[in-house]
This record gives sequence, C-alpha cells and structure tokens, in this order.
Amino acid sequence: MSRAARLGAFIITTLAILAAGIFIIGSKQYLFTSTYRLKAQFATVVGLDPGAEVRVGGVHSGTVRDIQLPNKPAGTITVLMDLERSTHDIIKQDSVAAIETEGLLGNEYVSISFGSAQALNVKDDDTIASQPPLVIADLMKKADGILDTSQEALDNVTVAAANLSSISGKINQGQGTVGALVNDKKIYTQLDQTTVGLRDTVNHAQAGVASFQENMEAIKQNFLLRGYFKNRGYENSSELAKNEIPQLPQAAPLKTFTYESQQLFDKVDTAKPKNQKSLRAAGQFLADTEFGVAVVVVSTGSAGDTQKDLILTQARAMVVRDYLVGNFSFDDSQLKTLGLGKGKGPVSDSDWGTVEIIIYPADTEAPTQTSAVNPK
Repeated sequence: MSRAARLGAFIITTLAILAAGIFIIGSKQYLFTSTYRLKAQFATVVGLDPGAEVRVGGVHSGTVRDIQLPNKPAGTITVLMDLERSTHDIIKQDSVAAIETEGLLGNEYVSISFGSAQALNVKDDDTIASQPPLVIADLMKKADGILDTSQEALDNVTVAAANLSSISGKINQGQGTVGALVNDKKIYTQLDQTTVGLRDTVNHAQAGVASFQENMEAIKQNFLLRGYFKNRGYENSSELAKNEIPQLPQAAPLKTFTYESQQLFDKVDTAKPKNQKSLRAAGQFLADTEFGVAVVVVSTGSAGDTQKDLILTQARAMVVRDYLVGNFSFDDSQLKTLGLGKGKGPVSDSDWGTVEIIIYPADTEAPTQTSAVNPK
C-alpha cells in the first residue's frame, strides 16, 4: 500500500472515531433528541455540576443544562434541566426534584419523582418543587453529637454502677433497714408471715365480694322480682341500656316515624306493648331502605318521678326495638335506643309521652360515649 493510501486510511479512521465520539457525547447530553426544559430551586446544590444526569424514576432521562446563582444572598440557586419529551406524561406539577449522590461519595445527580395522575402536566420552562439535599458533612456533625451524648450516657452509667456497688456492699455488711432484712433471718421470717396473713385476708375479701355478686344475681333472677319486671313489660333491667346511645347523631334525619305512647303501650307507667302492628310502616321502611343508623327515642309526659320515668323510657325503647328486630329483616346492630326520661321529647297530646323512630342516611354513624364526652 502506498504512503498516500495509508495516510488516507488514517484520516478516514480518525474522522470516524471523532464522529462516533461526538454522537455518543451528544446523545448523552441530549443534543440530538427533542427535549423540554424544567427548573428547580435549591438553597445549596452540594457539588452538582452542569452536565450531571437527571433521573426520572431512577432512569437517566435528562441532563443539567445550567446552574444559576441568585442575585442576592437570600435567594436560591436555580438548576436548569433538559428532559426527554417521553417523560412529559409522568412528570407533573406536583413532582419533586432532589439532589442525590451515587453511593456515599459518588457523583451528584438530580432525581425527579413521578407526579400524581390528577395533577396537571408541566409546561416548558416550568419550575417544580424541590427538597433539600442530604449533606454528608451535616450528617457527620450530627453523628459526632450523638457520639458525644452517648459518651456522657456511658459516664453516667459508670457513676450509677459505682453507686450501686457501694449500696450493695453496705447491704451485704448488714447496714441499714434493707441490710438488716437481708442478713437477719428472723426479720425476714416475721415479714413473710405478715405478708401471708395479708394475702389470706385479701383472698377472703375477694371471695366475699364474688359470693355477694352471685347472691345479687340470684336475687335479680328471683321469681318475685322477675314478675315485678315482667309486669312492666320487660324481664331483665340489665338489658335496658344494652343498645342505648348517649345522644342523637348530628346528621339530618332521612325519615322520622312518631307515635303516641298511649297507642303502643298498655298502661301509662309500664312498657307492656299493645297494638304493635302500628309499627309495621317503620319496620318495612327499615327493611326496604339502606340507612346508616336508626334510633328509637322515647320520652314520657311532664308528670311523675324523674328516675322512674327514665327507666320507663329505656324499657319502652327496648320493647319497640325488640319488635322491629324480630319482625323485619335488617342489620339489628344499626338500630339503637335512647330513653330521654320525663318531658324531653316532642309535645304529646296525652301525659303518656311519645315514641319516635328516627332513621339517618347511609353514611351516618351512631355516637359513642367517647364522642359524646369529647365532641369533635
């Protein structure tokens, strides 16, 4: 091969290598790719340089085009980034830019998070939010502070251990009350006997309380008392407040059924039911309607004993609830009771009081004792 041919081959090879290098570098810097520009502002860029990578979801998708210092000391540093057009649908106006480091001491790059689906798309030259970068020097300072605090804690533990050793030595020598207790078997035996006696006394007291509770339960189930309760329309007073709520929900009712107590009960002072078929409309509505909570609210007239009327309204509410639950198909946990007592409900035509079945919409929840004491 002639000298001219060799020279020509060398020049062509050199130009090919140069063109390939330019193409590779240009592709990395997105010189030959359609891009759009975004900005982010930081108080410090911790060594970030122009030309650094911009990663979206961990994927290299852009480059840092320029870093602009503020015009005054109180300003922020602006980072200009060129990103591939393909990222336009995943970077939104609520995306966040952060400066991160590859490994512990690697190069810095900008990481951009995905935006939410409901956020608006970014536009060319928009500024997105940023978060402060993690500065290793600051972490080292905090680590030094933690080490200093740990050393102080170890010194305190050492002092406490020395004090504990001194106290243990005095106890072993029989000094003080504890030392005498540990070293004198007679004192220990007397204290042990006293402790056993106290424990026996407590056990007897607990047994007595348990026996008293059993006797009281037996008395409550006694035939005569059962008859007393039954004459008033219920058999067990402990069931009166089982489904009771402290107050009505704050929501507006979906439907309200109102009855005179004289229409539903046998006597003015009892909860013995009569004509319960009057409740069918309310029961059918509960069975056919999606609701959140329903409340049987009962009140008496203005005359009578306050405490007795409160128990009476609780019993009547329980009786009405039992009828509705037993005769109509719905979630019984959604039906609550509220006995108001004397004269706290709607005005009644008679002195018997009223019964209301108040039904609330599907998203309503029953108030609890906690929400009643601490309303939001």
